[in-house]
Amino acid sequence: QVQLVESGGGSVEAGGSLRLSCAASGYIGSMNCMGWFRQAPGKQREGVAAIASGGGIIYYADSVKGRFTISADYAKNTVYLQMNSLKPEDTAMYYCAADRELWCGSWFSGQFEYFGQGTQVTVSS
Repeated sequence: QVQLVESGGGSVEAGGSLRLSCAASGYIGSMNCMGWFRQAPGKQREGVAAIASGGGIIYYADSVKGRFTISADYAKNTVYLQMNSLKPEDTAMYYCAADRELWCGSWFSGQFEYFGQGTQVTVSS
């Protein structure tokens, strides 16, 4: 069992930045794919970004390309999501996800083994 703990959420004004962290209880190098998802009130959960094992392949949702950056620190077993140029529509609960076997190319399906409890991001206009 892998525990994922997100942190770094908060309230910012539009145009601001936040960096989310996802600390894993195990070695993230054993995860074939890790990702970030978000869910706004009344909306379905949607994929934000994903990173394949080793960090060589990265995926982004079109809505965040050029503004968000996903990265991983394998020594710290932590995945990050740097969010710049935030918009009010980025307001949501953000969740970290991990899977030992999922082919990362299918990350957007959201079919991950493990999810964290989430961290709230609120962007005001």
